[in-house]
Amino acid sequence: MRSRRSATLLAVAIVLSSLGGCGRPARPPAAATPPVAEPPRDDATAVVATPVTIAPAVRPPVAWTEAVGEVASGADRFALELHRTLAQAAGDLVVSPFSMHAALAMTACGARGESLGQLRAALHLPEGDRLGDAGDLATFYAAGDRPYELAVAGALWGQDGLAWEPAFVGLLADRFSAGFQEASFDDDPEGARERINAWVSEHTGARIPGLLGPGTITPLTRIVLTSAVYFKGRWAEQFDPARTTMEPFHRADGTDVVVPLMQRQGEERHFAGDGFQLLRLPYLGRDLEMLVLLPATADGLPALEARLTPEALAAWAGAAEEVEVRIHLPRFRIQAASGTSMNDPLRTLGVTDIFNPGASDLSGMTAAEKLVVSAVIHQAFVDVNEEGTEAAAATAVIANLPGPPPPRPVEFRADRPFLFMIRDAVHGTILFMGRLTSGGVGT
Repeated sequence: MRSRRSATLLAVAIVLSSLGGCGRPARPPAAATPPVAEPPRDDATAVVATPVTIAPAVRPPVAWTEAVGEVASGADRFALELHRTLAQAAGDLVVSPFSMHAALAMTACGARGESLGQLRAALHLPEGDRLGDAGDLATFYAAGDRPYELAVAGALWGQDGLAWEPAFVGLLADRFSAGFQEASFDDDPEGARERINAWVSEHTGARIPGLLGPGTITPLTRIVLTSAVYFKGRWAEQFDPARTTMEPFHRADGTDVVVPLMQRQGEERHFAGDGFQLLRLPYLGRDLEMLVLLPATADGLPALEARLTPEALAAWAGAAEEVEVRIHLPRFRIQAASGTSMNDPLRTLGVTDIFNPGASDLSGMTAAEKLVVSAVIHQAFVDVNEEGTEAAAATAVIANLPGPPPPRPVEFRADRPFLFMIRDAVHGTILFMGRLTSGGVGT
C-alpha cells in the first residue's frame, strides 16, 4: 500500500578563499596518509603528487558507542541553539543541523588555535584528539538496510597545485567518508561551481540543483567542503488521502488560510505539557520519527521555542505515553531559498575567527596560503505530501455483549504554527528541524 511520504533534503557548502592573490603555489597537492585528529604540521613531510583524487573510504557499519553518543548529544545541543538563532526571523523554516554539524566538524579538522576552539565550543565537540568521532556519527546514519531512504554524503574540492596537509585530507576521507577532488578555481571558477552543484544535485535526488549561485566561487576560492543529506520515509501508520480535508490554519498574526489537513486516529506516543502538546509519529521501521511540538495558541510558538533545551526535549519526549489520538496534520512543503548564508547565525553562536581575515587559522588544511571562510551556504527542502492510495475493504458482523465505552481520544489538531523534527527515535539525534508558520500554502 502506498502511503503518506515525507521527503527531506539539505545541502551545505563551506567556501574558503585565499587572502593572498590567485597565483598558483609551487607545490602540488599532497597524497593522504593515515589520519591524526590534530597533528603538528611539518611542511617537510608533505608528499608530492599530481593530480590528486582521493576516494572516500568504504567503511563498515559504525556501532553506536559512548563516543558516538557524546558527539550526538553535542550535535543536538548545537541543533537547538542554531534553531533559536534562526527563529529570530519570521516565517517557515527547515534546516538539517545534523548536516551543518558534519560540515563544520570537517572544517574544524583543519582549524587551529582559537579558530578551532570556537568551532569546538559551538558544535559541542569533545576535547582532545577526537574530531574524527564526528565522522563516526555521520557514518552511523549513512549505512544500513532500512525500510526508508537516508543518505549522508560529504566531499571536498581543493585548488589544484596547492599542497594540502596529508593528515587533514586523510582524516576526512577515512572518518567522514568525504572524498577529495582537485578543482581549478583560479582558472575556471564557473566550471568548478557547476561541477560542485552537479555533485549536490546527484546526492539530493535532483531536488537541490543549484546550491552555489553565480559569483559564489571566485578565482580566490581555494577549497569547498560540502555535505548532503537525503531522507524519504513512509509513516508506520498511514494517513488515508480520502480523509484529507481543506481546513483553516490559524496564523500567529490572526489571519487564517485554508490548507489540506490530513487526518487519522490511532495509538501514538503523546505528551501534554504546560501550554503545548508533543506527538511522536514513527516512520516505517520505527527507528526514525517525526516529533511535532504544538503550542496551545496560534501565537505561542516563540515562547515554546525559547523553552526548548536538550534536557527539556528529552524529558518531554520521554514522558510521552501511548494513547488514542485523533491526529490532524497539514500537508506541507517548505523550500528554503537557494544560497542562504549561515555566516551570521554562526557568528551569533560564537564562530567568528574563521570569517575574519586577521584571525582565521585554518593552517591544518594547508600551509601554502592563509585561508578564510567566505561563505557557509545551505539549502533545504521538506515535503510531506500524498503519492496516491490503494483501497481495501472488509466487512464483519460480530455480536458481543455490551462493553464499556472506549476512552475519548486525545485531540491533536495542528491547525496553527508548530515545530517539527525528524530524529532518531532511539538515540534522539535530530536530523532535520523546522517550523511551519504559514500553513504551507503556495509552496
